[in-house]
Amino acid sequence: MNGYVLDANILVGMLISGKGSYRQLLQFFDFASPDFVFEEIEKYKAEIKGKTRLDEKQLAKFAHAIFAQITVLPSLILAEAVKYKAAELTFDIDRKDIIYVALAMQLDAVLLTGDKKLVAGLKLKGFRKVMLWEEFIKSL
Repeated sequence: MNGYVLDANILVGMLISGKGSYRQLLQFFDFASPDFVFEEIEKYKAEIKGKTRLDEKQLAKFAHAIFAQITVLPSLILAEAVKYKAAELTFDIDRKDIIYVALAMQLDAVLLTGDKKLVAGLKLKGFRKVMLWEEFIKSL
């Protein structure tokens, strides 16, 4: 793939912002996310609805446009060895990020996140295919 894996905090931020520029950005790169992202979005649904300036209909339309540009993949595509390695990398950082790291490894993609602790921890362990979202945006 050689694209990017988006974690939930990036997608939640996009949904809250409602910025049309995200729809355009998503068209120019290959983005993927694990199906686990839907659990995370559901978990923060009230926060998304409370913080966005979009009304319910606009938010639904915007969310559809965002997710239409992202390949959401089931965790069953992940090799056991990849999940094990991702667990080793994240066990002392944040275990809920295992699936995102594993997907990035499986796809040979860069993990994009807003989690500075995750980026620093992974890089300290030699995992380089991770980038802060803000750095990605600045690099464009």
